[in-house]
Amino acid sequence: MVSIKDVAKLAGVSIATVSRTINNKDRVNKETRARVHRAIEKTGFSPNALAQNFRRGRTNFILVVVPSIGDPFFAGIVKGIQSIAQQKGYNVLFSETRMNSAEFTNMLVSRQADGMILLATVPPSGVELLSRERHRALPIVIACEAIQPEMKHLPSVHIDNVAAAKEATRYLITQGHKRIAFITGTNTSLLMKDREAGYRAAMKAAKLPVRDGWVTEGNLTIEGAVKATRNLLNHASQPTAILCANDDMAIGALHEIRSADLVVPDDISIIGFDDIRYSQAVSPPLTTVRQPTEEIGEKAMYRICHAIEEGVALSPEPELVPHELVIRRSVARCKSPR
Repeated sequence: MVSIKDVAKLAGVSIATVSRTINNKDRVNKETRARVHRAIEKTGFSPNALAQNFRRGRTNFILVVVPSIGDPFFAGIVKGIQSIAQQKGYNVLFSETRMNSAEFTNMLVSRQADGMILLATVPPSGVELLSRERHRALPIVIACEAIQPEMKHLPSVHIDNVAAAKEATRYLITQGHKRIAFITGTNTSLLMKDREAGYRAAMKAAKLPVRDGWVTEGNLTIEGAVKATRNLLNHASQPTAILCANDDMAIGALHEIRSADLVVPDDISIIGFDDIRYSQAVSPPLTTVRQPTEEIGEKAMYRICHAIEEGVALSPEPELVPHELVIRRSVARCKSPR
């Protein structure tokens, strides 16, 4: 087996010089560096990457915390993360939020990863640890907006959710809709609060009321949206349009409206959020807000790599990426005379 000693002997340099050349730790002049590289190529020497990483205090693993491995929205973000990780020579570990508090705490304290990307909420003990000064050296980025108020100090990559929801609501208003409801996720989520704020801002700007009961929770699920939509259909002032805070809930709303023998968009218009792959497959195809998920994943991973490789602290400032309102067939002009 070829060793670093063999490379040093062939290149006519010390073992330390070979090590510095490989790890780029200190300046090695161009001629010496070329001689070492020729010796490595000739001998077929392969540095032990694991040993190098150990000496540098690195694992070359990035932990990605996701709400569910199979969630279609996060598939694009994960693809972007993996693309940059592969380019930069990192491995990606995935953990669903089912990781218990003890496991998450152990992962942070033992530094089993060089950095962390959060796509979801974390256990309460994890939030406490992330807030402690001694753990801030571990680069952590949220890909999408912070879900928990306790995490809002962490850097993030996301769209402007207020502006996106405002644009979607304004589009419904331009189609003549005045009775517009909003199905949110949960009232404890910062992301959901921003989308609701955008909806309310557009309604206020158009001097349109938001009736009691028009803002309702759908728990970000199809089942939750079915119940929420049923309540809206039974409302004394039934909406002519519904903005949903994600596409799953928009699909649930579609289902319940059909079950009530009503037609989308002739009777009620629907807009979703996220543009998951199923949004084009439902009938009618959903008008929705598209997030550039791969770009979000790539930018989050780039920020993590920069922090690790340059040894710098991450800026807490969020990085905004553009959204797009995708017009399909789930919205029509309002026929209601009221």
